[in-house]
Amino acid sequence: MSHIFDKFKLDGQTAVVTGGGGLLGKQFSRTLAEAGANVVVADLNQKDADQQAERLKADGYSAIGVGVNVTDPASTQEMVQRTLKAFGRLDVLVCSAAMDPKFDTEHQDNQKGNAFETYPLDAWKQALDVNLTGLFLCSQAAVHPMLEQDHGVLIHICSTYGLVGPDNRIYDRPGQPKSYKPVFYSVTKAGVLGLVHYLATYYAEKNIRVNALTPGGVFNNHDDIFTKNYSARTVIGRMAKQDEMNGALLFLASDASSYMTGSNLVVDGGWTAW
Repeated sequence: MSHIFDKFKLDGQTAVVTGGGGLLGKQFSRTLAEAGANVVVADLNQKDADQQAERLKADGYSAIGVGVNVTDPASTQEMVQRTLKAFGRLDVLVCSAAMDPKFDTEHQDNQKGNAFETYPLDAWKQALDVNLTGLFLCSQAAVHPMLEQDHGVLIHICSTYGLVGPDNRIYDRPGQPKSYKPVFYSVTKAGVLGLVHYLATYYAEKNIRVNALTPGGVFNNHDDIFTKNYSARTVIGRMAKQDEMNGALLFLASDASSYMTGSNLVVDGGWTAW
C-alpha cells in the first residue's frame, strides 16, 4: 500500500493547462509542475504562455509554452501534437481558459451594458464559443492520446454561478445605475457541468476520469466596495486567495481522487451553503 502523499505525485506525467497564462492558470501550472508533471502552459496569448513556462523552467521544472485558440479545432489539435512531440504523452487536461469578468478588474466598471434585456447576441455567441465549445474542442483533442495510453484526467473549471444564480447586489455602487453579472457566465458555467457528466459516463471503463472544479471568487485587486460585498456573502467572510484552489486542483489531477469521476469539487468559502 502506498503512502498517502505518493498519491498526489505526478512524476512522469504530462499536464496541459489552457488559460495557463491567466490568474488561476498560472497557479494551476505551477502546482502541477511542483507535483512532478511536465507542464504545457497553453494560452491565447503566446507571450503570456511563454513567460509562465520560462518562470517554471527557471525554478527547475519541465514546461513549455503553447499558443492556442480554444475555439479553433486545428489550434487545439496542434496544442496536443506539440505536447506529444515535447513529452510523448498527455495525462491531464485542465480547461481553465474562459471569458470570465470576475478576473478582469476593468470589467467591474463596465457592467452597465449587461442588462439581460439588451445583452448583445454577438457577445452571447462569443462566450458560448469560448466557454463551452472551447472545452468541447480541447477535450476532444486530448482524449485521443489518453485512450491510447489507457489513462487520462480531464478537469473543467466551473463557477459558483454555474450552480446558483448571481447575487447581483454585490455589484452595486452607491449613486450608480444597477449593474449585473452577464447572462453568458451563469449559462456557460452550468453547461460545463453538463459536459463533465456526459464525458464521465461516456468514458466509463476507459480509465479516463472527468471532474469539475468550482472556485469561488478569487481576489484580484478588486476595489474595497466589491470585496466587502462579496466577502459578506460567504460563510468564511472573505474572497479566496489566489493559491487556495491549488490543493483541490492537484487532488483532482492525481490518484488521490482515483475513485472520483463525474463530480464537482466546490471551493467557494461557503457561498453556496447559505
